[in-house]
Amino acid sequence: MQLNKVSYDNLNSKQKEIYNFQKVAGLLADYGFNCIKLADDWQGADFLAYHKDGSDTLKVQLKSRVTIDRKYINKSVYVAFPIAESWYLIEHEVLINQYFGQI
Repeated sequence: MQLNKVSYDNLNSKQKEIYNFQKVAGLLADYGFNCIKLADDWQGADFLAYHKDGSDTLKVQLKSRVTIDRKYINKSVYVAFPIAESWYLIEHEVLINQYFGQI
């Protein structure tokens, strides 16, 4: 079997979401997290990332770019997004504080 890399630009929106989930899940695996894709957003999360030690379970909203949204406030949601070739993971409220100061 010969595998060929896909072009991200040729994927539809659902395929891009799955692709991005797999990329982020792979990165989080390096830090001891196992990721579970949710069929529907649950409490603002696209997926859950739980740590191998049981110390943390993160509710993560996956975005194609940096995003701040009122619907994620006070939900303990982390936002994962790419900038250039790097992925970032930050708690939504911390992201707001970085842009606008303390909420």
